[in-house]
Amino acid sequence: MISLVQGFFQALASAVRALFRRRMTLSYPDVKLDLGPGYEYDPKKGIAFPGYKGRHILFLDKCTGCQLCSIACENIAMCIEMVKTDGNWPANKKGIFPQIDYGNCVFCGFCVDACPFYAIYMTDEYELASTDKSNLIFTPKQLSVPPKKKGDLVQLEIDKRGAYHA
Repeated sequence: MISLVQGFFQALASAVRALFRRRMTLSYPDVKLDLGPGYEYDPKKGIAFPGYKGRHILFLDKCTGCQLCSIACENIAMCIEMVKTDGNWPANKKGIFPQIDYGNCVFCGFCVDACPFYAIYMTDEYELASTDKSNLIFTPKQLSVPPKKKGDLVQLEIDKRGAYHA
């Protein structure tokens, strides 16, 4: 009987403490988290800059078609395939660029680390859901489009009690 009463008061105390905490619930998709910059790597300095690992962005004018991103991904997720793209590309005489299958991608960032030409980065775009697996394959042209910010963005803050948004 004592443990039942003690358990009741512990649960009640926990509920009262929760009343005064900020809520983490967002009105998604109208309000989204501002995750900050995407993941980048500087091959000359050998330094990785921390950031959210979301959808990639490809700079077509910097890509030389060296296939190092595809080789880095080869034994991990095998999601990068080099495809021929029409157009006049001064830095890429062969006209081959990476195409990423997000159905297989594990967002490890090794492709970003492998690129010596700063041609590929990861953005903070995290909305990649699709009902059709073929929609998860992003062509080089789709990868070159920067992510669009829609709706209100809120900052995520972390303190000793945990994460919350302002």
